[in-house]
Amino acid sequence: MRGWWKRLDWLALAVTIVLIAIGTIAIRSAGYARVETVFHGMWISNLMTAGFGLVLYFLIALTDYRKALGFVALPAYVVSLLLLVAVLIFGAEQFGGRRWLWFFQPSEVAKLCVIVLTAVLFGAARSRVAGVRTTFCGFLLAGALVGVPALLILAEPDLGTALTLVPSVLVMFLAAGVWRKGLVTIVLVGGLAALAVLGAVYEAERPGVPAARREKILRYVPLKAHQLKRVRVFLFPEEDRLGAGYNLRQAKISIGSGGFSGKGIGKGESNHLKYLPQAISMNDFIFCVWAEETGYVGSAVLLALFGLLLLRGCRTAFRATDGEGRLLALGVTALIFAHVYVNIAMSVGIVPITGLPLPFISSGRTFLIVVLCGLGLIQSVNIHREEKKHD
Repeated sequence: MRGWWKRLDWLALAVTIVLIAIGTIAIRSAGYARVETVFHGMWISNLMTAGFGLVLYFLIALTDYRKALGFVALPAYVVSLLLLVAVLIFGAEQFGGRRWLWFFQPSEVAKLCVIVLTAVLFGAARSRVAGVRTTFCGFLLAGALVGVPALLILAEPDLGTALTLVPSVLVMFLAAGVWRKGLVTIVLVGGLAALAVLGAVYEAERPGVPAARREKILRYVPLKAHQLKRVRVFLFPEEDRLGAGYNLRQAKISIGSGGFSGKGIGKGESNHLKYLPQAISMNDFIFCVWAEETGYVGSAVLLALFGLLLLRGCRTAFRATDGEGRLLALGVTALIFAHVYVNIAMSVGIVPITGLPLPFISSGRTFLIVVLCGLGLIQSVNIHREEKKHD
């Protein structure tokens, strides 16, 4: 452990702190636009949460992941499943779903637990599972490892959070060599199925389609009513500007009105005049608030910071001296990428709207702590990778 500060990725830490600062500024701007005064101090709560998360960040970074995760990975995974069951029974119902258990979201914790257990089972040389990872049995185990929590999260229902598990573990499975031919085939089939669903919704919802034909087509589309509405808005954003398409329209207006340099911190008109829906301005559409106030310059800086953080995560993965560390770094990096891409893409209409927070920027205590813990794991790989050579 001597000289650990020399092996710490100081650039990744600096980027993390800057992103926390940007998130605090954006949450403050969005919070002061809310009518309820309780949200005016949300930025302080976010800052305190970030402070607690950074403490966990350093504690995890200074802990040798190879020695600790073997003991905690499976118990943490089991506890996360129990919490997912508990939230379905005891969780508070908000916006048509049960996602909160007291003050945190078990689904966010479960994502990191899945990544950790996947790395331990398929990455560690001492793991018996690693020996069968290239077989069909290994694929079945991998599918069960991800499928059980994903189904519980879908039952909340929370399709967006469940889908973010896919790129995270998919990257890890491919890197670990989990039945690659079959895995690639399944991914291709899944992609084609998604395109088929989009095509069916487009055919059913396009103007001039008789009601009887519409009902016949949608009968075979495996989407719930609110999910179907989001896909419809994605395919036909101009059809219902004041109804289902209002949020997306205002999001685009907010981003576009920022221009090159923005209107200034705290001076976003769409936000303060409440054209941008208040219920989602602090979380799902926080990028719109930042883009309006800082313009193209601020948005480009934010994207560059995320890109740099992701590159540092990939760098750690490629420099890792063992499979466990490599998979940990890849899984956490892929999870952050999925959230960044989907959140910003839905704000500009590239993908259907879904409730996913933007890392560090959206208000969300559970997810902020989970991301910082994940980045702490990446730092642990950085710090302890050299020790592998002397084991």
